Order: sequence, then structure tokens, then C-alpha cells
Amino acid sequence: MGINENFSTNNQDTDHSDDISATKIVTMVEAVNLALHHAMAADNNVVVLGEDIATNGGVFRATLGLKDRFGCRRVMDTPLAESLIAGISVGMASQGLKPVAEIQFMGFIYSALEHMISHAARLRNRTRGRLHCPMVLRAPYGGGIHAPEHHSESTEAIFAHIPGLRVVIPSSPTRAYGLLLSAIQDPDPVVFLEPKRIYRVNRQEFKDNGEGLPLDTCFTLREGTDVTLVSWGAMIQETLEAANVLGEQGIRAEVIDVATISPLDIDTILSSVKKTGRCVIAQEAARSCSVSSDISAQLAEQGLLYLQAPVKRVTGYDIPMPYFKNENLYMPSTQDIVAAAKSTLEFV
Repeated sequence: MGINENFSTNNQDTDHSDDISATKIVTMVEAVNLALHHAMAADNNVVVLGEDIATNGGVFRATLGLKDRFGCRRVMDTPLAESLIAGISVGMASQGLKPVAEIQFMGFIYSALEHMISHAARLRNRTRGRLHCPMVLRAPYGGGIHAPEHHSESTEAIFAHIPGLRVVIPSSPTRAYGLLLSAIQDPDPVVFLEPKRIYRVNRQEFKDNGEGLPLDTCFTLREGTDVTLVSWGAMIQETLEAANVLGEQGIRAEVIDVATISPLDIDTILSSVKKTGRCVIAQEAARSCSVSSDISAQLAEQGLLYLQAPVKRVTGYDIPMPYFKNENLYMPSTQDIVAAAKSTLEFV
């Protein structure tokens, strides 16, 4: 079941009040930091580990201040060894801790796949429910920051394909805060991918009150009747911009933030498509065998009679993300989403 949410931004400075329930105006990376602070203060079993996350506060400063507040027994710098980070997190989780592990960039996450796929995802099934694996694997992901090779991947579909792994991708400060808190409390492993392109783009106002947001559900960011625009992560920014452009032309677009790509809340998307009859799915990742492929397939299987036009997908290309000189040629744009939406409306 989806969630309706009003999307708003604010450019004021962050409120650094000591009152944890005070209203704060923060960026996404600051929201991640606040969620970690709150989770660790509320539960002594929550521990944080990763490369350079303790003394330096992480490459993007998402873990800044945690070591000073909670100490080196709960905030741990690790060697440059992603396999070790994932493996030790599985061990901790199986014994009652709640590790939140950071992989410095998603492009370095592949060494951790053995432990995430063969152990974290299977622990509950392997032990017939005797053991759980309440761990979160965080990673900055996606392009758009002019990074070198192995720093701009959007390979979320790898994890979405694995039974037993929950895959969550926030698209705003409020959702980063609420979804991360819920992920930390989940009894099973969560891969939490943070779109670094929007780490510091927008600010949002919310209360740092420790309230989580529901996992496994879509968020309806904008109501509409003419076309459904579906996206997640950083691409929500371009999708909302596209909805605004379409709105100026009298086209009412409904915008859905998938948020949890696995397990997928297809019911909310189906309900929207039943209302609009048309759907455009926008993603930064490569086109083939992607999350947009699965959403499109499920719409064809379950919602064919609702559709008045073929589903359109606006995606990256089936090539590695180029270096920063050509990065914008790879990344889908607002104009691409607008064109796809108009194409569905022109279909007879």
C-alpha cells in the first residue's frame, strides 16, 4: 500500500538544537547522520563500521560525530576490505547486534556480494528462522558528481534480484531519515543505497523524533490523472521537474517514488496506472535486466487492460558510466521524461 507525501524543500540553515524532537532543516547526508545518531542513542546494539567512517566521519561525512559520542567500540574504522566489512557484519547480526556497515562507494561493493548473497540473505531460511540477520549495508551510489571510474555505478538490480535482501533507495532528506531508521530496526538484511548526487542538493524540514517510515511501500509525491511517472533515488528530482513542465502544458502527471525496489509495491503503481492509463518509468541505471524492466513486465502481466499506451522507459545506456566529460550524455534528463510522457499521450 502506497503512501501520499507532500514534497517540499527549504534553503535555511540546519537547526542544531539539542532538543532531539526539534524541527530541523537538513540535507540528505545530514538526515542520514541524524538517523544514525538517533538509532545508536536508542539502542546500544546498533554499531557502525566501515572505511574511514569513525575518525574522519566518512568520505561524505555521513557518520561525522558518531565516534566522539559513542566511542570506538561502537563506531569502528575497518581495513580497506569490503568482503571483511560484509562478513563481520553478518557475524555480528547473527549474534544479536545491529551493524550498519558502510561501503565507501557502490563501485566497491562487489567484493561484499559473496557474504550478502550466500549468507546475509539466506540466514533466516538456512536456520529455519532460528537466526536473523538485522544488518544494514549502506553505500553512496549513482552518478552525477564527476567522479572517476568505479564511483558512479547504479547497479541496484543486482541486489533486487536476490531473495532475502531488502533494497531501499531514499530520494529526499525526510525519506532518508525515516527509511534508514526503519531499515536499522528490520530483522533482516537491508541494502540502503544513498544517491550521492542529491546528498546536498535540497533541504527539507522535519522533526528529529526517531519516527521511521514504512518499508516496502511507494510514496505518491504528486497526484495526477493523465500519466503516471515512476522513479526512485536521485531521478525523482528530474521526474518532479518533468511533472511541473507537463503541468504547465495542462498535463496532470502523477509521481510515484518507489523507495523500496525490493520487495516492490506494485499495487500502488497499478492503482495509479488504472487511473491514468499511461506510465513512464525513469531510472539512471542501464536499461537491460533492470528494475524498470521488472516494473514494466509486471504492469504488462497485471495491468494490461488498464493501459492505453505502451509503457515507456527512460534509462541509462547498456555501457559503463562514462567519465565526467560525457556523464551528462548518459544521464536521463527532465526533457527525456517529458518527451516520453508526451509520446504515451499521443499513442492512439
